[in-house]
This record gives sequence, structure tokens and C-alpha cells, in this order.
Amino acid sequence: MARGELRSSARLAAVQALYQMDITSKGIGDVIAEFEAYWLGREIDGLEMKPAEGAFFRSLVEGVVSKQRDIDPKIDEALAKGWPLKRIEAVLRAVLRAGCFELLARPDVPAKVVIREYGDIAGAFYDGDEIGMVSAVLDGLAHKLRSGELA
Repeated sequence: MARGELRSSARLAAVQALYQMDITSKGIGDVIAEFEAYWLGREIDGLEMKPAEGAFFRSLVEGVVSKQRDIDPKIDEALAKGWPLKRIEAVLRAVLRAGCFELLARPDVPAKVVIREYGDIAGAFYDGDEIGMVSAVLDGLAHKLRSGELA
């Protein structure tokens, strides 16, 4: 698999891991270990999880958790008035947090790639307005956090 595909799979797995942590209150170490042992590159109940870049997966999950106090207020500012992050459904929260983390802390990944990738991930879970909302929020964040890159 090409590096881009491995990273796409890592992003999807990171969103799933963040979602799991959000709804189950499992710790980061347990969730990362579970995903690496049982999910990444495995077939579960007939569903094939594609191989993923493990180091990138870990950096996303660990980064979102460590920077969540910086990430959540930035997402709140980018969301429509009256819709704070805590009112957003758990999968969307995970998508937005992971995307915001990459925009904040991974300058090696172009902002346009981050926006496209997380829009695609949203599309794996939703088929409505959520996809456009993810893209719009991340685009707004990218213009604030990486204004020079998106001139």
C-alpha cells in the first residue's frame, strides 16, 4: 500500500479510537493497544480493516488527547453559534478533533489534504450535511491556523 493510503487508514482508525474513548471512557493506552492488536490490518466479523501507518495512528490519538484543551475551543469558535462541540454527535466530535489536531500540529501534512481526508472520513459515517459541515469547519480552522498556506 502507498503511504497515503496507510495514512488514510490511520486517520479512520484514529477517529474510531477517539470515538471509542469518548463513549466508553477507556484510557488511551488501552484503546491504542486494542486497535493495534485487534483492528489495524485485520478482518473482524467480515469487515476488513486496511493496514495503517501505526506511528501516524498513535501520533493522532495521542496528539488529540494531549492537546484537547487547545483543540476544543478552536472547534467551538468555528462551529455555528448555538452549536458548541459538546452538542455535536460523538463521531463528528472525533472527526473534528483529529482534523483540528493535524492542522495545529502536523505542518508536514498540507491543509487541503487534512480537509479532504476528514471530509472523506465523515462520508464513511454520514451521507448528509455532516460532510459539508466537517469540510467547512476544517476549512475555517485552516484559514485561521495556516493562513499563509491557503492564500
